[in-house]
Amino acid sequence: MTKKLNLKILIPICLLAIISIITIYSASTYTSKSLGNLALKQTMWYLIGSTLVIFILKMKNEYLYRHTTFLYVLGNFLLLGLLFFAEPINNSKCWFTIPGIGSIQPSEFMKIFIMLILAKIIHNFRIDYKNPSLKDEFIFILKTLLIVLIPSVLTFLQPDTGSVVIYLVIYTFMMFASGIRLRWFLIAITLISILLGFILGTYFLNEKLFIDIFGTDLFYRLERIFDWQSGSGLQLENALAAIGSAGLFGHGFNKTPIYFPESSTDFIFAVFASNFGLIGSIILIGIIMYLDINIIKLAKRKIVDTDKYILAGIVGMLIFQQIQNIGMTVGLFPITGITLPFISYGGSSLLSYMLIVGIILNISMEKTRTYKYK
Repeated sequence: MTKKLNLKILIPICLLAIISIITIYSASTYTSKSLGNLALKQTMWYLIGSTLVIFILKMKNEYLYRHTTFLYVLGNFLLLGLLFFAEPINNSKCWFTIPGIGSIQPSEFMKIFIMLILAKIIHNFRIDYKNPSLKDEFIFILKTLLIVLIPSVLTFLQPDTGSVVIYLVIYTFMMFASGIRLRWFLIAITLISILLGFILGTYFLNEKLFIDIFGTDLFYRLERIFDWQSGSGLQLENALAAIGSAGLFGHGFNKTPIYFPESSTDFIFAVFASNFGLIGSIILIGIIMYLDINIIKLAKRKIVDTDKYILAGIVGMLIFQQIQNIGMTVGLFPITGITLPFISYGGSSLLSYMLIVGIILNISMEKTRTYKYK
């Protein structure tokens, strides 16, 4: 094992950390004072996250891989506990509130636990079946799908639809990396298309029937998603106004021209774009792409399959969140509450991303070896 850290991963993370803190500081103009100094808190979370990275580097990924089942079960118990014990915040039970510390969102860590457990199952499947039959792959798909559906249902009930979508994106990327036959993806696409066609057809053609079948909760979630098409809503309208008026170089640091809700979280990109304009936005997107490309390059190196599966999940999660968050900010996609990795404010999300950074750095530093799961 070499002791040299991968600077192609570390440098963009450091740049994103700086961008995150200064943008959150700029967003504080329109942030409720009751939330405190979010820029200072984000700095604290980055410092704690850096400590977590050092811990992961010291313990090695194999420590996580050995405790995969425990982490997965723990994550599900935490999700279940939210439904019974968490205090509702904005009509959602997504956070445990810890006095003196803040709120912890288990679904952020569940993303990683899903990656770990799926990597373990895929690894064992490939060891047990060198040339699996269609029946073997079908049983394997059912098993992995159940693993993802359990936390998905618990998270959906909070409700947190955005995290559920991310779980499924992780699952799709990792299953593709597993090497199963492509026909399974074609079958899945067909079935999902039929299901979505039925759901959306009922939603648009017969609202009463839709509510009778699926309930009012799903109806209002879809109603919120499709509101983006009309361009209505304070968030989107004001975010577009802030971005559109920024020009090439923006209004300047800490000069966000207009208020919009969730400026330090969901709509953090709008704050950055309004401050630093088109040029600044291109630089930010360039840094994000540079990080993604280097993670993909790492996955293409000669590393053990377990690490490849993990990296596939990480790449899928990051790229999806980046595209969805920036896309919804500029009105291309529905507003889903999905944050921008490493940029948006959030203790739980940032700690989970820093845990991912530790995993990536370990993979880039360690020689090829075989993991033995217990």
